[in-house]
This record gives sequence, C-alpha cells and structure tokens, in this order.
Amino acid sequence: MIRLGVIGLGYWGPNLVRCFNDVEECDVQIVCDRDEKRLAAVGGRFPQIECTTNAQDVLESGKLDAVVIATPTRTHYELASRALQSGMHTFVEKPLAAAGAECKELIDLAEQNGCILFVGHVFLHSAPVQKLRDLVQSGELGDIYYIASNRLNLGPIRQDVNALWDLAPHDISIILDLLDESPQAVSCNGLAHLNPRVHDVCNVTLHFPDNKIGIVHVSWLDPRKNRVMTVVGSDKMAVYDDLEPLEKIKVYDIGIEALPYASTFGEFQYSYRYGDTYSPRLNEVEPLRAECSDFVRCIREGSTPKTDGNNGLQVVEVLEAADASMARLGTQVTVASGVASANGRAVNGQVERLSAV
Repeated sequence: MIRLGVIGLGYWGPNLVRCFNDVEECDVQIVCDRDEKRLAAVGGRFPQIECTTNAQDVLESGKLDAVVIATPTRTHYELASRALQSGMHTFVEKPLAAAGAECKELIDLAEQNGCILFVGHVFLHSAPVQKLRDLVQSGELGDIYYIASNRLNLGPIRQDVNALWDLAPHDISIILDLLDESPQAVSCNGLAHLNPRVHDVCNVTLHFPDNKIGIVHVSWLDPRKNRVMTVVGSDKMAVYDDLEPLEKIKVYDIGIEALPYASTFGEFQYSYRYGDTYSPRLNEVEPLRAECSDFVRCIREGSTPKTDGNNGLQVVEVLEAADASMARLGTQVTVASGVASANGRAVNGQVERLSAV
C-alpha cells in the first residue's frame, strides 16, 4: 500500500484527493492547506484522513511513501525539493517549477534519492490525446504542417501566474507529445488588461524543425469556453474538441493538392480534395484518475513516468522562452537548455517589461 499525502487543497487539490483515494493500493493519510475551511470541507468528505495547516507535518511525517504538491507555482520547487530529499516519491502539479534551472535540480534530486518525479500534465493521460498521438505517429495524417489550439474561458483569474503559465502548459505538453520533439524557438505576444504585470491573453508560436509550427492561444477574458486543437497534415486533418460530449475527435480526409503539371503560370492551380469524415472510438477513463493510477503504478514498478521530470522541464523551457519573447514584444527566442536566451527575465510567470532590442 502506497501511503500518500497531499499538499494544497485549492482549485485542483480536492480532485486529486478524491482520485487518489479511489486508486487501489493507495492510502491517502494526510492533507494540508493553510485555509481551515478548505481542510474542513475535505475532512468532512474523507473523515479518515488527517488534516493539517503545516506542510512540515506532511514532509517530515516519516510515515509517507509519496507526496502530491498542488500549490501555487512559485512554491513547487521548495516543497518538491524537500519531499525528494526526504526520500518521498513526488507528484507536482503543472508546471513543474518556475524555472528550467529549478526543474533540473529536482530531476537530479529525484535520481540521487531513488524517487519517482511525476508532473501533472493530465491531458497526456486522456484517451482523446492518446488517440490523436496514434493518428500523428502512425502517419495517417501524413506530414504534419501545423497544430493550433485554443484554451479560452471567462476566468478563473489568477494573480500568482499569467494566463500563459496557467493555461498553456496543457496545450504545450500535448503538442510536444504529438510531435515527439521540442521546438527550436518560440515567439509570443500577450496583453495585460486587469493587472499590468499579469498577462490575461497570450498567443504563442512554437517553431519546430522541418517547417512545422504549433500555435497556442490562451485567455481568461473570452466570453465562451473553448478547448479545441486542430492538427493539419498533408493527407488528413484532425480536430479534438474537449468539450464535445461524444465525438471528441473527428478525422477529415480532406486537403489541397497542386496539379502535377502546368505549362504556364496561368494554368497552375490547386485542387481541393474532399473525402470522408469519421470519429474514432475512444475508451474513455477520467484523465485525472488515470494519471493518479499511473503515478502509483510507477512507484510500485519503479518505472519511468510518461510525464517525468524531463517532460516537465521541456514544457517549462518553452514557457520561459515565451515569457522572454513577450518581454521583447514578440521577438523570436531560441529555446535554450535551462533558461531561454533573451533580454527578459521571468519571475514566477510574471514578466519585467523590457523594450525591444
């Protein structure tokens, strides 16, 4: 039985407690939050679980095998490093940390102490994203031209990180997984309307080798909730709508082709190809429940998670580069190892505004 503690009972923490409580061979023994009302709500639902307002009670209990950290991003590094140093397997909600350098240190600590480091990129455990990956990796869609995603809603507004760090990790992690590679460079523009230091809307472009791009549009100022990703290939195209109750993925056998021969420029034209549209069957399981089960499985088997520390580092490096690009008014920034190379400094997802150079 894996004995587990959860630190952080804000928006996502109670869901993690619920799912881990339902996982076989897992025993949630203690939860922690500074807000006593949140503690009381979780304690009322799970009376067998010990409650505390002090994270030290969890990190130094000496009776836990693993800890789950679902706290603000700026606290991830400190809490995760203390957990790993105590020899506990550690699950950290996305993003892994506020900087690539911090992610690298956590990866090293996990290796030194023989611990599993697991990052909460929950959509990589969802059936639609796994099916989308199968479509891309099998070559059914042909050569990938671009992937575009929208993650929009009216709120919830955050002050600890901007919309980029709050929302984009989901889509960035999916795009990196679909293409099985990291971008060479990133460009990003954003606007801060409610708080001059916190961007409410951001547009990110990920530049990959072989003339591929990923486009991510995130906002918490949009009137309608939108969770759509489009993958455009040379043979077919696929649309993933996470809000669609039944047919979350649709594959379109359509495209544009150049005619093989034209004697003059005036004769040159494109032909539009229209084929069938279908929705593949999905064996859906709640993604969060699948994610929690995978963390416990990795602990028991000693296996490397799909969403390990290196996976978390890749996403944070892209976020750093995007933050630096915004500070340079959208200038393209190379995705470097650890810290993006640009004339801008990201501080917990908040950017010091610098003039373009």
